[in-house]
Amino acid sequence: MSNPNIVYLDKNSAPRVMFSGDSIIEVDLPVGTRCIYPKPPVDGLKDVDAAIRYAINHPFGCEPLYAKLRPGMKVVIAVDDISLPLPPMRRPDIRARVLNIVLDMLDEHGVEDIEIIVAVAYHRHMKENEIKRMVGDRVFNRFWPERLYNHDAEDPEQLAYLGKTDAGEEVELSKAAVESDLIIYVNLNLVPMDGGHKSVGVGLCSGRTLAAHHNPRTMMEGGSYMTPENSGLHRSVDRIGRFINKKLDIFHIESTVNNRMFDGNLDFLAKNPDDYSSFEKFKLRSTLFALDRLPQAARQEIFDRYRAPYAITGVFAGETEACHKHTVDKCYEQYLVDVEDQADIQITGIPYISPYNVGAFLNPVLVQVLAQGYFHNLHRGKPLLKEGGTIIITHPCSDRFDHEQHAPYTEFFHKILTETSDDFELHKRYERKFSRNPAYIRMYRHGHSFHPNHPFYMWYWGTAGRKHQGRCIVVGADNEYVPRILGYETAPSMTEAIRMAKESAPEDPQITCVNYTPIMMTQVS
Repeated sequence: MSNPNIVYLDKNSAPRVMFSGDSIIEVDLPVGTRCIYPKPPVDGLKDVDAAIRYAINHPFGCEPLYAKLRPGMKVVIAVDDISLPLPPMRRPDIRARVLNIVLDMLDEHGVEDIEIIVAVAYHRHMKENEIKRMVGDRVFNRFWPERLYNHDAEDPEQLAYLGKTDAGEEVELSKAAVESDLIIYVNLNLVPMDGGHKSVGVGLCSGRTLAAHHNPRTMMEGGSYMTPENSGLHRSVDRIGRFINKKLDIFHIESTVNNRMFDGNLDFLAKNPDDYSSFEKFKLRSTLFALDRLPQAARQEIFDRYRAPYAITGVFAGETEACHKHTVDKCYEQYLVDVEDQADIQITGIPYISPYNVGAFLNPVLVQVLAQGYFHNLHRGKPLLKEGGTIIITHPCSDRFDHEQHAPYTEFFHKILTETSDDFELHKRYERKFSRNPAYIRMYRHGHSFHPNHPFYMWYWGTAGRKHQGRCIVVGADNEYVPRILGYETAPSMTEAIRMAKESAPEDPQITCVNYTPIMMTQVS
């Protein structure tokens, strides 16, 4: 039986459509190329608010939320930050819907001592307007800013040390959370690596705890981050989470979305071009014409303003692991595409957005995070690309860094990566000193910059992909020195990139073009 998500190109096939940063391009691929497309969006829940109420009243592995509440208790609610979903979802954000229902229940039970913390860890602090959009006007107006705020992983007065796990991992968390009677974590699971113990144990922790697993050794252990039970990072996170759960009362509320990232003028991006209607072909031509003539800033503005029409596909609540199992299963239901055989050459477009550049240009280090990090890990079982195979990406690789969000990235890329790109050397010789830079710490704490540790972590995210892939060739780069620093080669066209890739591939290589926007995962048999 044929797989509707997989197409083999013939001489009548249309060019493929893919992202190249903040633009969209068409490329001609050889006859016989295997193209993999995401599954259609899973149907959303008919009544999301009813599903939230049902979940918190019928949780997995613990008593209902109302049974945990009593007048006079202190409750901390933690919420995921702006790093997901991608692109940001249309209002009302699922986090706002959950918060409204939970807060009504707390009010009904006489709970008045409530704080809401945005669990950013070392991510940039969310801006006031971003938080308001995420949590909704009602919650924002009631709690901001004294009782609704970003977690500060660098403020010793806001942190409390809990101890060490049996494996020696140090656990330090938000003091407000540690001193509360109940922590309610409101999570949005975009992909299987999110949520679970990664919520409280990472989102509300300090650098002492992040160091236990955000390091080259741990991040190279095991398989894909998207298969948490095989990931060294998740094994560490799970140990930390179980240690925390023995000391603190935590109630999780997790939600999942479908992959309906686009509608309107961009909905064709999720489809096989051979299936375009006449109107969709017109939209494609119009979009390509417009993007090709707009300046870069205008293209970026268009995409930054876009809000995705996701539907909520599941809401689950309760004890961390009991609840999270259902969340991960729902993610796999939407994303997993069964594929026969690995590819010798993999082709994919790199889009304008990642979890770490919402509202900013995708800088070169974050291009690497997608190519060697996320897109390499979007599989269950074997990677889509054979070990030593070649990946071809499309992106301008511009030497651009957002000065507000990514100031530490600029120095990391231009000064440190040019001295060494070896993960263990970076970790041993540079990370500690760089991460203590007082100017960068100030920008993280009092501005909207990622922590100075963050570019190191993002380089480590790509470790497994760099070790697995043989070559990376960029099509569409507007310079050669940025790809060279990243360890990439460049090609002036897709035809030339494929010719170059074949030089190190077996005779008659399996060429696969995969569309990761919308998000999908492969399961290779």
